[in-house]
Amino acid sequence: MHQATTTTGGPTLSTQSRLGRRLIQLYAGLALYGASSALLVEAGLGLEPWGVLHQGLAELTGLSIGVVSIVVGAAVLFLWIPLRQRPGLGTVSNVFVVGLAMDATLAAVPDAHGLAVRIPLVLAGVVLNGAATGLYIAARFGPGPRDGLMTGLHRRTGHSIRLMRTAVEVAVVVTGFALGGTIGVGTVLYAVSIGPLAQVFLRVFAVPRASDGSTVVAGGQPRGAILRP
Repeated sequence: MHQATTTTGGPTLSTQSRLGRRLIQLYAGLALYGASSALLVEAGLGLEPWGVLHQGLAELTGLSIGVVSIVVGAAVLFLWIPLRQRPGLGTVSNVFVVGLAMDATLAAVPDAHGLAVRIPLVLAGVVLNGAATGLYIAARFGPGPRDGLMTGLHRRTGHSIRLMRTAVEVAVVVTGFALGGTIGVGTVLYAVSIGPLAQVFLRVFAVPRASDGSTVVAGGQPRGAILRP
């Protein structure tokens, strides 16, 4: 009898442990994503595509860049409705956690002056962004609203994810730059390195499945599909 109780209790504990790990990864990843975006802002050497738009809108409206990120994320999430996309816990959490973490980091980090400080900041921001991407995607609680927009457009139009991503991000960067967002070496560095970095960290943070104990990473190349919140 004692053996049966132990056997029954084992999988339940293991399942709870996996769920706990996944939740920690999700929220740690989202918080670190916001922090990494803030480091890119502080460096002033160019932002990731959606960051350019957020900064441009912040300049236009006078709102903080974190609040703008939340508003844009919520607006993009509404676009999921005609695309028949279903959000997950990670999708909804993404909208709020990234923006709040971004504003908190910007308030805590002093202004950067001189390339000797700004270059390490942009490098740290890109690498941290890759780690954050691996954390929250490997948690498997759903894509970010912006990634879901691209995959939804792919399903509805039949065009490749790469084409949809390129079209959306070009439009986002051009609009953000016109509004005062920053494009620079950081933007280029992010574009060429985030895919390989995300792939590495997806494997590092892969969570074992409940059924067979094997680890799970996102299928395909992350550069072509889910990369950012």
